Amino acid sequence: MTDVPETMQAIDPEAAGGPEVLVPVTRPVPRPAPGEVLVRVEAAGVNRPDVLQRKGGYPPPPGAPSIPGLEIAGYVVALGEGVGAEMLGQPVCALVAGGGYAEYAVAPAGQCLPVPDALTMTEAAALPETLFTVWTNLFERAFAVEADTVLVHGGTSGIGTMAIALCNIFGITIIVTAGSDEKCAAARALGADHAINYKTQDFVAEVKTITEGRGVAAVLDMVGGDYVPRNLQCLAEDGRHVSIAVQGGATTTIPIFEIMRRRLTLTGSTLRGRDTAFKALVADELSRTVWPHVEAGRLKPVIDRSFALADAADAHRRMEAGDHVGKIVLTI
Repeated sequence: MTDVPETMQAIDPEAAGGPEVLVPVTRPVPRPAPGEVLVRVEAAGVNRPDVLQRKGGYPPPPGAPSIPGLEIAGYVVALGEGVGAEMLGQPVCALVAGGGYAEYAVAPAGQCLPVPDALTMTEAAALPETLFTVWTNLFERAFAVEADTVLVHGGTSGIGTMAIALCNIFGITIIVTAGSDEKCAAARALGADHAINYKTQDFVAEVKTITEGRGVAAVLDMVGGDYVPRNLQCLAEDGRHVSIAVQGGATTTIPIFEIMRRRLTLTGSTLRGRDTAFKALVADELSRTVWPHVEAGRLKPVIDRSFALADAADAHRRMEAGDHVGKIVLTI
């Protein structure tokens, strides 16, 4: 721990508010607990939950730091008790429950993945949150497999672009929705098989046409609200509907008899509150199934723009404007 300073720069707002509350402050450097590592952060991903947290709508889980940021990349500079000495000095990216917007952050050792030569630190920081989310929801909860067709909303978001990349690697046909012709073109350029402009087209009718009436095996939905009954109309028999956010509303009305008649499954999850054992299990699975593609340079996150840590407010403004394609990253 000798070369680690006592204090660091971090973004740690005193109170909820607009992007302007995101200003650098001095905070003590955290100490790794047993099973954790201390990472000197090179880059941190910016995600929609960070915006919700800043507005006061998504408090950190118990024990998590008040500093926002759910994914980091950097170098391991100190080890908590019980962590193998071989991790010291290693370049890693990690999913964290908070603390990413800072010069140093702690991460459970089991939630770290090695950063291969094929990735920059900025790219590595943009992987964990969306990769864990898409993997656990589209592949584990929705059981998407080769030759399936799936529908993913928000095709140019961090989640959407990651879903496109993974579906391309694993032989799944992916239909996405986006809010403009330009975004639809961007999604197709990234590998989406079909992109629907939800502002000018009825995605239910379009999905029926694309699938010749069969419907899709799974829907990954971050909208909620009145999208849910429409999504159910897009599902094939035995289809799976997975909710991961409720940007368009937290309640809806659904036709139960349709679920019975077509044997549909409605599920969903949140990632941040899950325990470290679950996340470590996912990390193990990703290291086996997905990481070889990362190491080979076949899987990279789509980077929209990077901002310096001090410009975190501008990063949030960019996200809230909704013009981004792919991930927004803070560089430290």
